Amino acid sequence: MNIPVKPPPAIELINVSRRFVTPDGKSMTAIRNFSMTVEPGEFVAVVGPTGCGKSTTLNLVTGLATPSAGQVRVMGQPVDGIHPGIGFVFQTDALFPWRSVIDNVVAGPLYRGMARAEAYEKAQAWLARVHLSGHETKYPHQLSGGMRKRVALAQTFINEPQILLMDEPFSALDVQTRVMMHDELLQLWSQSKASVVFVTHDLEEAVALADKVYVLTAGPATVKSVYPIDMPRPRVASEIRYDPKFIEISRTIWADLRDEVLRGASRDEARVGANNVGVAA
Repeated sequence: MNIPVKPPPAIELINVSRRFVTPDGKSMTAIRNFSMTVEPGEFVAVVGPTGCGKSTTLNLVTGLATPSAGQVRVMGQPVDGIHPGIGFVFQTDALFPWRSVIDNVVAGPLYRGMARAEAYEKAQAWLARVHLSGHETKYPHQLSGGMRKRVALAQTFINEPQILLMDEPFSALDVQTRVMMHDELLQLWSQSKASVVFVTHDLEEAVALADKVYVLTAGPATVKSVYPIDMPRPRVASEIRYDPKFIEISRTIWADLRDEVLRGASRDEARVGANNVGVAA
């Protein structure tokens, strides 16, 4: 009898620390003894105080930053440069302002060697999936913030990423548009089943989207707690926020996160005070 072999985690950070030298020559630790596992097809959200090193975790996964200690693995292999199966969505739109909507979306497939006709046909289909049919020839400056974010999602998902790294992708949007984008993302993700790491300051956003939420300590960051989000899928982000279980989970995580936010704020105040003393002296 053949026993199925479990695939390796999509992402593993094992006791990782990351130190770097600041412009004024001081050594700074961004994350310390940090461990995180993302299984294939899993949606993981990362929350923590401002400046605690959340984005550093994404840079380690991509290979843009290297660990000072510990191991980082993608698809079971040590990270060695950017993995071709990784897609990105950031807070700032990564759209080329001189290209039309459809030309932005086809950029990835064309770069990867797809035939031009096939790439444009695929881009047309993806724009339809994100409800932008009829806007193909417009330029980014002619679109609303929500529409530009839809283009960014099409631009990413058209490459069929195995791993999707998202760094506060919806934080610049108004509340109503952000909730609509949550539903768009969940629909696209449910079809692609990419493994997602979603960095956010918005706890409700994290709970609405994720399978589990990592809470980080005030910097240098390490994992304080991991919370499985035991709520059924498919979810409708615009409705789930009113579910009593959602409110209970959010309240529990916030009680944990709040301590780190206050600790981080106190540390920042102390640092500013020390700098002011130095200036006065």
